[in-house]
Amino acid sequence: MTDIPRRTTVLVADDHPLWLGALERDLVQAGLEVVATAADGPATVRRARATRPDVLVLDLNLPGLRGDEVCRALGDLETRVLILSASGEQLDVLAAIKAGATGYLVKSASGREIVDAVTATARGEAVFTPGLAGLVLGEFRRMAAGDVEAEAAPRAAGRPIPELTDRETEVLRLVATGMSYKEIAAELVVSHRTVQNHVQNTLGKLHLHNRVELVRFALARGLEDGPA
Repeated sequence: MTDIPRRTTVLVADDHPLWLGALERDLVQAGLEVVATAADGPATVRRARATRPDVLVLDLNLPGLRGDEVCRALGDLETRVLILSASGEQLDVLAAIKAGATGYLVKSASGREIVDAVTATARGEAVFTPGLAGLVLGEFRRMAAGDVEAEAAPRAAGRPIPELTDRETEVLRLVATGMSYKEIAAELVVSHRTVQNHVQNTLGKLHLHNRVELVRFALARGLEDGPA
């Protein structure tokens, strides 16, 4: 008997009814399962906890709770958060990412781009509106510099992160440069699924929860610069 692939589940939170309805329709037509919608922050938190979707598509400016507050309230869930906002302001973007959002798209994106971003987010990729990825990576570098000072522990000789295999370390180094999973797969001549598996194994071994934490860890260890 052949298993039927499980559809990606999505919760959409936005306080503009027309936009919410159009986005829900686009996602359903693309084969995704919209398990719930919400129009304010508290309802988003309740429904995310009730349905535990793969992806939460979250407007940044919801009544009741801001988007970053919603992210923090759901930090213990495995749900990945894609911010979809009218704002592309630097402070809004960084606040959302620091709170745990996986990616950030502005609402000027096309319907196809939004659907692609949701499916990429479900796979664990970090998706950003062009121009924002560099901003976020720069902030990661700044935060990672503080992490290095805080840890200030001597590194073991040989493999830079003893818990990881050489290939996992290589994938982690490429993640730290801001490359997408597809780009990493092409660089290493492996499948997209193989890259995903390496990232998931690395998250488990390092007791990290998402790509945001993974990039900060990699930059704090100086992996972006490659092998010494």
